[in-house]
Amino acid sequence: MKNTNITIDALWQLLIEHQNETFYTIKKLPFTYSVKGGEIFVDRRSKSITKATFEQALNKLKANPEQITGPKSLNVFGAPYVWAILKNFEIT
Repeated sequence: MKNTNITIDALWQLLIEHQNETFYTIKKLPFTYSVKGGEIFVDRRSKSITKATFEQALNKLKANPEQITGPKSLNVFGAPYVWAILKNFEIT
């Protein structure tokens, strides 16, 4: 069941609650992340992914859910990780 009605604050709370758990990209690459303020730091990347990036992805999903079919269609920084996390929380 998709949960595209989730707010960015509720999503961010989920991110906080699930940090350091293992997630998998669409290519089956394992990763973990930690939350520091308004950013997440993925162990496979050197740059952080911001809360604003997740909000942008969430807004795209809400606006055109049928057009967002994978990480590339999200068109945001860190899309493979954002997609994997949203998929895990059943938002995509």
